[in-house]
Amino acid sequence: MLKLRSLLIGSSFLLFAATSAIADEASDREEINELMWRYARALDSFNPEAYAAVYTKDGQFGSGNTAAQGEQALKDMIVGVKTGREERAAKGEAVPPMFHMTTDSWVEFIDATHARHHSYWMTVFGAAGPGTMPSVAAAGRGVDDLVKVDGKWLIQIRNVAPQD
Repeated sequence: MLKLRSLLIGSSFLLFAATSAIADEASDREEINELMWRYARALDSFNPEAYAAVYTKDGQFGSGNTAAQGEQALKDMIVGVKTGREERAAKGEAVPPMFHMTTDSWVEFIDATHARHHSYWMTVFGAAGPGTMPSVAAAGRGVDDLVKVDGKWLIQIRNVAPQD
């Protein structure tokens, strides 16, 4: 009887541990979805502080020699995009709103503090005025390396043009 009771208690513990791990992973997935929403929103609203805040301090957008790496470089990238749009608008050019979207996302957990976010993405420019249509400016595939720092998921590397 004691042996059976020990087995039942042990089985209950394993079931609790497995249920807890599933709940933790579901919570992490939701946090990563929210992270990627904040990423897109910061980019589309041209907010350099909010954009840099979704990355680790040494975070990187892109790869190779053209990558923007580190908090200041990420902020400067967004300021550059915003400045270019403002200059075009000052010349009287139509500057439609910009929307970044990810689709078919999949989160691959590497370990408890590292994950990889796989997705397809699109950059869409909204209608520039009456009678104009939105347009897809770019599309591609992304593989983002994410890390959990102090209990918070952040982007370590956002690669929107992986070679594999």
